[in-house]
Amino acid sequence: MDKQGKSVIVVGGGASGLMAAIQAARCGARVTVLERENKPGRKLLRTGNGRCNLTTTGSTAGVYHGEERSFAAKVLENWTVAETLAFFESIGVHTTSRGGWIYPYSDQAESVLQDLLMTAEECGVRIKTREEVRRVRKVMGRFQVETATWTYEADAVILACGTRAGIAGQEDAEEPAGIAARMGHTVIRQLPALVPLNVEDAGRLGWAGVRVNGSVRIISGRELIEEESGQLQLTEYGISGIPVFIVSSEAVRLLDSHAPVHAELDFFPDGTERELAELLHERHANHLLRPLKKLLVGLFPEKLIPALTAGSPDLISLAERAKHFRVRVTGHQGAKAAQVMSGGVSTDEVDPATCMSRLVENLYLTGEMLDIDGACGGWNLQFAWSTGALAGRSAGRGEDK
Repeated sequence: MDKQGKSVIVVGGGASGLMAAIQAARCGARVTVLERENKPGRKLLRTGNGRCNLTTTGSTAGVYHGEERSFAAKVLENWTVAETLAFFESIGVHTTSRGGWIYPYSDQAESVLQDLLMTAEECGVRIKTREEVRRVRKVMGRFQVETATWTYEADAVILACGTRAGIAGQEDAEEPAGIAARMGHTVIRQLPALVPLNVEDAGRLGWAGVRVNGSVRIISGRELIEEESGQLQLTEYGISGIPVFIVSSEAVRLLDSHAPVHAELDFFPDGTERELAELLHERHANHLLRPLKKLLVGLFPEKLIPALTAGSPDLISLAERAKHFRVRVTGHQGAKAAQVMSGGVSTDEVDPATCMSRLVENLYLTGEMLDIDGACGGWNLQFAWSTGALAGRSAGRGEDK
């Protein structure tokens, strides 16, 4: 198709939007990206603490959430991790693996964004910033995309507008998925995911600033919901760190349904409760004159010791507390502190081979717009790259599947 042929509007200049724009343009379409911010790719710059964890080579088992988790696996079968890595090498992003987590060799998210923008420009993609889309309509077979200043027309529209996650000051704003809802799509309630959790009396515990290897279990009633291990971060409001982020989606959904939620923390993950009790008895035998708090110095972080020894437990009770430190989860830090949002457009209404809407022909949905959220470690970006590539190729070629 020549450049006088099909026109494609991409709503959103983030990860999936830029990928979609490049793929559509490479297929011969005339592509315009409408980005509401001053610059495209703002959230991409924050990924991986500014280093951009592009993707991962690990197993997809259990890493995606949503009402239909298999949708993510189908998408990644149609645009794979290997294809993603080949794409980035082709545009100038050399990559390196750290335990299966893939980063740009430069260790800078900025370089990934620059290569994406240079490639988009080379493909003839137009990017218009400060253009917040308010409405998308289909009239006589063509789309009208309305902003505050203009109405754009196109043969195909790719909704890659993301969510409010990580955007301060937008707590009361409508989620971008509302655009799809007004076009007839079902939107699963969107809630913060990969987000720090608030716990009861966190300030009283005095553990703010502690980083410790351990595990976190989310429990509702007597049921273990999810568990994850790694470095925990203890804060004045509660708990954070990658393990907490991974289990937070389930915790937030339980809270939203008014179910009781507790977090059980294990501060001695390298041994059993019995082994810890034996270690404590050995330390006590070797240092009879040391009080309980001093006995734990060198075993646990100093700021964690008061919480563990509150009420002067005996050594057996102390071992149990360190292995099963239970706190009530009372809330979360909100969308502004979340890396992604759970929920979104129902994947039952989207074709995983093309990411085209099953309800509106030539309307495509990508990335965070969809009811899929992944674990930490590059999974959410991989889903963005895959959905963006599939939508862009299909929209650019005019494949009506």
